[in-house]
Amino acid sequence: MPNFMLQITPIPAFNDNYIWLLHAQSHAVVIDPGIAQPVIETLKRQQLQLKAILVTHYHNDHIDGVDELVKFANCPVYAPRYEQYRFNHEAVGEGDIVKIKALDLDFKVMWLPGHTIGHIAYFNEAVLFCGDTLFGAGCGRLFEGTPTQMLASLNRLKQLPKQTQVYCTHEYTAKNIEFALGLEPNNAALHARKINVSRLRDANLPSLPSTIELELETNPFLRCHAPEIIRFSGTKNADELSIFTAIREQRNHY
Repeated sequence: MPNFMLQITPIPAFNDNYIWLLHAQSHAVVIDPGIAQPVIETLKRQQLQLKAILVTHYHNDHIDGVDELVKFANCPVYAPRYEQYRFNHEAVGEGDIVKIKALDLDFKVMWLPGHTIGHIAYFNEAVLFCGDTLFGAGCGRLFEGTPTQMLASLNRLKQLPKQTQVYCTHEYTAKNIEFALGLEPNNAALHARKINVSRLRDANLPSLPSTIELELETNPFLRCHAPEIIRFSGTKNADELSIFTAIREQRNHY
């Protein structure tokens, strides 16, 4: 990232959410604050000034802390222009650039419909904040979008540089890996990831960030071409969309 002193740390929230905190020197940004209090406590403890809030989509566990944080810090909020929000914000969408001068950061906005119709992600040459679109070894449920939309969104993410660090908003990786192993039991990279994630979680550490490269090796929703996944998908149709649709439905009930 442009600012080599930038740190990215998770603020745990609810049962399995991460509110991502980006900070350098005394300035900070948070992404998808579903609750305000742990953010405020962290800002005070680390003597940080909140300079911006980034939102990926409208679900409550991603936005319910925004109002209180704005009152606390009087900072701008960026949120998808494809959705409606009760709080004042700068509406951003596909191709827009979010500039955060205090941290010397620029993010390109990607519109990624699927989990919700208006879901967006924030990306630069090193990191991706993808909300509930791409998870560690998984992807988000289709609450509003179609399988075609979600698959297209995931295929866009597959094209990002392999070293891109992936910051999603939920600690679902371990369960996603168990599901993935049922589809691709002979994937050595997946078995290695299971061991690594188990070690991290046993130490009460996050399984994230991931990388695009690791997801390409271990995430079944990015691997609909893999022979084992095709075989275990439960569908006779071998095209990518049919496989994706079938395994996403399986994951819904796993």
